Amino acid sequence: MLVTTDGPTMCLSGRFDGRSTGVVRDALRERMAGVPDVVVDMSAVESIDLTALRLLAAASARMEREGRTLTLRGCSPSLRRAIAFARLRRVLYAEGSAAAVTGVT
Repeated sequence: MLVTTDGPTMCLSGRFDGRSTGVVRDALRERMAGVPDVVVDMSAVESIDLTALRLLAAASARMEREGRTLTLRGCSPSLRRAIAFARLRRVLYAEGSAAAVTGVT
C-alpha cells in the first residue's frame, strides 16, 4: 500500500487490507489533525477488505462527530458494492462517479 498526500487529499494505491491498515491509519490520523475535511482518493486501490472498510468507517464517524467530513473519491463499482455489502453506506460518503455527475452513460 502506497499512501501519498496532497493538502487535504490522501491518495491510496495497491491492496488495502489488514496488512496495510496500520500505515493508512497513521497517515489518516495525520491528515485529520492537519486539515478540516479529508478526501481519500481510492481510484488506485486494487482491492479492499472488511478491516480496511471498518478503518475508514471509524475515521468517518469520528470526523462527523467533530462536524467535519471524510469523503471517498474515485470508488470503483466493486468498491461501492463492498461498502454496500458491509452495510457502511450510511457511514462512508463516496463521491458520485463521473458518469453520474455529468449524466454520461
